[in-house]
Amino acid sequence: MTTQVTVERVLNNNVVVAVHPNNDEVILIGKGIGFGKKQGDAVTTEMAEKTYRLEDASIQEKYKQLLPQIDEEFIAFINDIMHHIEERMGSKLNEHIHIALTDHIAFAIKRMQEGLEFTNPLLIEIKSLYPREHEVAKEIVGMINERLQFEMPEGEVGFIAIHIHSAITDKKVTEINKDSELIQYLTNLIEDQLSIDFDKQSVDYHRLVQHLRRAIERVHKGESVGERKKLDDLLKMEYPLCYNLAWKLIKVMQQRLKKPVDDAEAVYLTIHLQRLIS
Repeated sequence: MTTQVTVERVLNNNVVVAVHPNNDEVILIGKGIGFGKKQGDAVTTEMAEKTYRLEDASIQEKYKQLLPQIDEEFIAFINDIMHHIEERMGSKLNEHIHIALTDHIAFAIKRMQEGLEFTNPLLIEIKSLYPREHEVAKEIVGMINERLQFEMPEGEVGFIAIHIHSAITDKKVTEINKDSELIQYLTNLIEDQLSIDFDKQSVDYHRLVQHLRRAIERVHKGESVGERKKLDDLLKMEYPLCYNLAWKLIKVMQQRLKKPVDDAEAVYLTIHLQRLIS
């Protein structure tokens, strides 16, 4: 549906801030939409490739401050990236990704041009935890490489995957990173305690990481997996090594997350651990 809006501020030739008839501020992005425009001029939303309402005032202000610092053609490219993510994920993105991912990609490119490269120590965990987001992020990095004619480091796939996951789950990037770091710590502890080296491409490793992720999500939500007392006693007797390690993992989770962990999680963790060593 086409709506006429009033230009409030021209950020550049391709981006304007406008006032919607319902008095909301909107950001319109479209090739040449701001060319020759001034405050008070009328434009229609049909002229824009994308219209962002950005209901959070602080996010909108940061976005308005960020855009003038970025090449105009690149803003249109970022818009294409957002479209690609929405189509591939089949989900509407939380509005915070517009500033977070734009800022991240612009800064990553600047680092590359200056010869600086950041490694991503959580890349393997991210690939296992968020395979769909990782796949789309790989496509985004491919789009960037093709446009700019250079190779971004593989670690950027992981960073972008986290931003995508954040945008479709409404979780903060910092929270997702903390959970990923905790899972990495737990898997390292398992390797050490069981004296094994994980094949991090294996199905068993993927299952373990996914189970730890679901367990952490249950802790965040305060969910219970139910009473398993009889099975608990059996596993304690049959698999004492894995049972005791499961409780160590639970204690670490409680300390790191600062929340109680359902005792029944020990049952499922013991079964996963026993599968790994058998």
